[in-house]
Amino acid sequence: MGKNSYRVNRIRNIGIVAHIDAGKTTLTERMLYYTGRIRKVGEVHEGTAVMDWMIQEKERGITITCAATTCFWKDHQINIIDTPGHVDFTVEVERTLRVLDGAVIIFCGVEGVEPQSETVWHQANRYHIPRITFINKLDRVGADFYRVVESIGEELDLPPLPLQIPIGEGETFQGVVDLVEMEAVIWYGEGLEARVSREKIPPDLRAKALDFHHQLVERAAETNDNYLEKFLEKGDLSSEEIKRAVRYMTLHHKVVPVVCGSALRNKGTRLLLDAVIDYLPSPLDVPPVEGLDPISGEKEKRESSPDEPLAALAFKVVTDPYVGRLTYFRVYSGKIKAGSFVYNSMKQQKERFGRILEMHANYREERAEIKAGEIGAAIGPRNIDTGDSLCDKQHPIILENIEFAQPVISIAIEPKTKLDQQKLYDSLSKLAGEDPTFKVHQDKETGQTIISGMGQLHLEVILDRLRREFKVGVNTGEPQVAYRETVRKKTSSQGRYIHQSGGRGQYGDVWLQIEPRSKDDETVFQDKTKGGSIPKEFIGAIRKGIEQAMNTGVLGGYPLVDIKVSLLDGSYHPVDSSEFAFKTAASIAFKKAVREADPYLLEPIMKVEIKVPQDFLGEVFGDITGRRGQIHEMETQGKIRYLKAYIPLAELFGYVTRLRSLTQGKAVPNIEFSHYQEVPLGIAGQLIRDYGLSK
Repeated sequence: MGKNSYRVNRIRNIGIVAHIDAGKTTLTERMLYYTGRIRKVGEVHEGTAVMDWMIQEKERGITITCAATTCFWKDHQINIIDTPGHVDFTVEVERTLRVLDGAVIIFCGVEGVEPQSETVWHQANRYHIPRITFINKLDRVGADFYRVVESIGEELDLPPLPLQIPIGEGETFQGVVDLVEMEAVIWYGEGLEARVSREKIPPDLRAKALDFHHQLVERAAETNDNYLEKFLEKGDLSSEEIKRAVRYMTLHHKVVPVVCGSALRNKGTRLLLDAVIDYLPSPLDVPPVEGLDPISGEKEKRESSPDEPLAALAFKVVTDPYVGRLTYFRVYSGKIKAGSFVYNSMKQQKERFGRILEMHANYREERAEIKAGEIGAAIGPRNIDTGDSLCDKQHPIILENIEFAQPVISIAIEPKTKLDQQKLYDSLSKLAGEDPTFKVHQDKETGQTIISGMGQLHLEVILDRLRREFKVGVNTGEPQVAYRETVRKKTSSQGRYIHQSGGRGQYGDVWLQIEPRSKDDETVFQDKTKGGSIPKEFIGAIRKGIEQAMNTGVLGGYPLVDIKVSLLDGSYHPVDSSEFAFKTAASIAFKKAVREADPYLLEPIMKVEIKVPQDFLGEVFGDITGRRGQIHEMETQGKIRYLKAYIPLAELFGYVTRLRSLTQGKAVPNIEFSHYQEVPLGIAGQLIRDYGLSK
């Protein structure tokens, strides 16, 4: 079978996802080595990992951007995407899971279920992704396989189903018991070429292995009447029957299979590759992709077949220093050929796919075509953005888009020299095109260029890329918090925009009512006019005027949120009324109503989860309190404490550095956006005063 002619049922599109430092990239490197994709294994801690190819990744020892690669194992094609674990880069996980069929979620054998592992687990739930788990680092001191399995069962929403149990843990870890085949798999040596031997289960583990095997077979028997009958008669099932049953349960989200090992010590990777093929779905095992026909508005389905009309999704756009704009895409049905034209149904325009590539991190191989079920990248398209649907113009379809979180932190930025002004704008535009959670805008009042992102690390990496990749020197201002404004009371107000001085004038007159909007109410604007007091053709303009006014609040100039607006009444002039007049009148009425509705400021509150040794607990507690933080939960695990607190983002600048200093670098924080809440009066007063002075 040729390399490019793999049948769809022999393809696996998988993501490797986990909390930061659980070993994703290390595991991916081993998978590539054992499948023959690379000849030398790189290490994250040495900055030589193939999948961490960006210079910022090599220096920081973390994954920042998704890296895609393809490898082959036991006559199957496995397309792997290694994803970041840091919360600032969850956009990469979000868009990856949108286009994958299955996931391997890694848990550290020492830490267990960590904050970011919960985040990626819930992201996988959102896209209904079948998954298997790999409990890694069982060679580390303090590793406890059974505790991690228990915490998966308690903290996540799929029951774990162990397919292996470890032989030894920590320094004594030497192999696993394969509960499907009921054999011991022992590694002799720790190198990449360590000998693997299948043997009898050690006597001291026999009883435990039989107990786990019985639980596994019991679950498998529940999937099928024939299996249940056989189990009741003989008390066991064949290994093939167990595998088929586990596959069924995995694909139908009834269990999550658990395998284990130590990626760094080269133990368990090949068994994991077997599990990927045995239990994770091919493109044929997932439901046909659904979308809308942009012409009829009817729902459309596409089967995962190269013979169906084309349906593909662009899930990532990057600026490559050698080839320019590179568009990553997943083909759900049909095929895309090199040199062909593809219809972008979101932008209603054709795009030429000049060259088509199969990616291996930042290396690439030319392909003549990419078929249903495969992932590729294209050089050539200039106007395709993340989330755009690609199809055949004769059979248009718009696939479900990808939703991204809104940025929570901003800084002002300017070029070091005036000569770099245009270069900076062009570079920022390219970076914003790559990353939907990175936003750029011009402050209308100050003229400053403001960049916004998901956290300090996110913006640090952006600034680093500007300097190194785009060769633009920049100065930055103090970080700004993305405050919001809202109202407490229901109120109504009239807005009039009238200019009548001979000839055609302007006439717009509206009455608006505003009120606080609850989280459950999706209505933002309601037209309650009766009897044609305002012609229907002006309602859209009124709505636009309100939307425009909501961008700049009355207290600190921050965007307004959680407000419901009703258009109650108004009047018009048969000659002088215009869209502009009604848009302006609506803006005036809205601003007046907001001022009378007891407006107040909101600030972003971050959920901070900290793993801290008992000895430093007092210092960490005191620091959180000094930052207006509230501790709402604490768990104990030996000498380690797990704190959960809510702290305003405004108090978190420089926090990670301070925390390291307080705990001699031993505390591990995880910070993510939680919610908005009212700013205390004294702080709000200062923000409002500052806004008044800056105007």
